Amino acid sequence: MPKDILLEKLANLAVKIGANVQKDQIVVVNAPTEAQEIARKVTKHAYEAGAKRVIVNWRDDITNRYSLEYETLETLQDIPQFSIDKMRYFVNNGACVISIVSPIPGANKGVDSNKIQVAGIASSKALNFYREHMMGNKSQWTIIAASNPVWAKKVFPDMDETKATEALWNAIFHASRVNEETDSIEEWNKHNKQLINHNKILNDYQFDSLHFTNSLGTDLSIKLVENHVWSGGQEKTTTGVVFNPNIPTEENFTMPHKFGVNGKVVATKPLDYQGNLIEDFWLEFKDGKVVNFDAKKERSTLKNLLEFDEGSSYLGEVALIGYNSPISQANILFFNTLFDENASCHLAFGRAYPMNIKGGTGMEIKELEKYGYNNSMSHSDFMFGSKDMNIVGITKEGEKIQIFKGGNFVI
Repeated sequence: MPKDILLEKLANLAVKIGANVQKDQIVVVNAPTEAQEIARKVTKHAYEAGAKRVIVNWRDDITNRYSLEYETLETLQDIPQFSIDKMRYFVNNGACVISIVSPIPGANKGVDSNKIQVAGIASSKALNFYREHMMGNKSQWTIIAASNPVWAKKVFPDMDETKATEALWNAIFHASRVNEETDSIEEWNKHNKQLINHNKILNDYQFDSLHFTNSLGTDLSIKLVENHVWSGGQEKTTTGVVFNPNIPTEENFTMPHKFGVNGKVVATKPLDYQGNLIEDFWLEFKDGKVVNFDAKKERSTLKNLLEFDEGSSYLGEVALIGYNSPISQANILFFNTLFDENASCHLAFGRAYPMNIKGGTGMEIKELEKYGYNNSMSHSDFMFGSKDMNIVGITKEGEKIQIFKGGNFVI
């Protein structure tokens, strides 16, 4: 099947299953310049689905690098009012958001890390209302990916640029359940049912804590918040619209208690943060907070991540993914969180999702924090799953239930 038809199927999937665009809704498409072709198709499908208006926000990693290199710290901290007003318009009008990722790995390599940090904090503070709106599922949102030559050569270094770009597109289509033989919409409906079934099993147990161990050195205990909710696959907005935040997705995730994480975790995949790749890193937690860490590459970048704000050195998410998941079995390191997090159990530094507490999307931050919710301006996933991951759930009565053995679900 020609690539153009598969792109049409992916664009339609993003609109129908990902964002589930409603009639007369405003749709925002966040797209890098590398993803022009798929962005145009998403825009067309959004209109065909009944969108009242589609607004495309273009961005470019290279020109963004120039701004970080040449602008002063003072300028980087000054977020223009029109940028804030634009996001306020999206929130006030209930817009749904379709984001396309097509990263340029290492785009910010060598840039002053302090400038990157300052710019990120300023933007996060100014647009915190938007983040709260989206992470609180007040509107639908979804993320898909697009291949580009630079990213493709990073993933497939032994291929020439053209073949690598094609190979990465094929990997994206496969991971997103887009192919020539099946109906992508039907495939996602079946996949969502499987994820929902695992959510039900985990929610029925209401574990007090989870204990993770493997041969790499991970020995980590994570207490879960009271009345936690396992989510994964389909989610629902506060107005009742069903959507899929990530295409692809393989995870079942919930909320760790901010002060209930203890032990050591060893990452199993690199983490791309602010355009720099953190590799071979580990962290130690005490009462929820990272108290020790190291990385063979980009340790200073990891330090910046942990010091982004008070909540960024605590966890906001724990996600379970079987080692036999399709993305894991493809054995491709994508150097991108959207894919790599769906090949491996992962944790997230920073902000938690309110939906992971019963009734949480209707609570104020202060009320959520009473449960152990971690509030932060950041949310960064990192992978720690392995083929020998062992996970034991401890009930409130102290009973131990095997959840994972040999890297996969056994419940």
